[in-house]
Amino acid sequence: MASQSITSGGVGLRFLFAALLVFGSYNPEGYSYYDWAIAQLPVFDVLKGFVGMVLLIGWTIYLRATLRSLGAFGLVLAAGFFGTLLWLIVDWGLVPADSVRAITYLVLVACCGVLTAGISWSHIRRRVSGQSDMDDVDD
Repeated sequence: MASQSITSGGVGLRFLFAALLVFGSYNPEGYSYYDWAIAQLPVFDVLKGFVGMVLLIGWTIYLRATLRSLGAFGLVLAAGFFGTLLWLIVDWGLVPADSVRAITYLVLVACCGVLTAGISWSHIRRRVSGQSDMDDVDD
């Protein structure tokens, strides 16, 4: 059986895939699925449909794993953590509050953080507490 422990590299890889998913779906630069396919409606073709389906599958995987791992209350806590972190960054003046582009990037990175925490949480909890989820128990 393969090792079930998680490393910082594993969390980083999960964050990278979350970032590809989030920023591939939308970003303020205009190079995203939203700008390429959704904003161009009613013009639509099979490639746009295929890429949309791949993104939908990615979102489904990440959101289901996040909801199952964190639960509703944990999701609220994760969103609150990253939301207050963004507030702190803006309050300290590291990012101008009147910059829509900067705030958009912060929100997108926070979404990546919530998804990464959700998809990594079961592994982290097992490592910290030694407890397994019911999904982890072998038959």
